[in-house]
Amino acid sequence: MSTFMQKKENVVRKWYVLDAANKPMGKTAVLAADLLRGKNAPEFTPNVDCGNFVIIINAEKAVLTGKKLEDKYYFHHSGYIGGMKKVQYKTLMATKPEMAVELAVKGMLPKNSLGEAAFTRLKVYAGAEHPHAAQKPENYEA
Repeated sequence: MSTFMQKKENVVRKWYVLDAANKPMGKTAVLAADLLRGKNAPEFTPNVDCGNFVIIINAEKAVLTGKKLEDKYYFHHSGYIGGMKKVQYKTLMATKPEMAVELAVKGMLPKNSLGEAAFTRLKVYAGAEHPHAAQKPENYEA
C-alpha cells in the first residue's frame, strides 16, 4: 500500500464563508488558515498547495479578548532611520478591521511560497456583504 500524494493539477478548490461577528479574532483566523492550507481535506499534502478560497465577513465585529485592544500594537517600518510606526489595535480595528484580520491569518500561515499563495486566496470584508456570490461559497461552521 502506498501513501496518496496530491498533485497540483488535480486540486479542486472550494469557496467558504466565515462569519467573524462576535467571535474571537484568533479563533476565526485559525479556521481560515486551516481552510487556506487545505488541512480540512482528507487528501491534504503538506508540500502541495491544495487549499481553498476563504471569505471572511463582518471583520469589524470581530472580538479581541482580554486587554488586547489597549495593549497590542501593529508595528511597521518605513525603511528610513527612525521610521518605526506603531498603531494601537483599538485604532486599527476602528479604521481598518480588514487589515487586522488579514494580519492574524497571515501570521498563522507558513512563511514560504505555499503560505504566500494561500494568502492570495483570502478575501476579508468589514461588513456582511461580499461580491463573490457567483462562486457559490458555502458557509463554514466549526
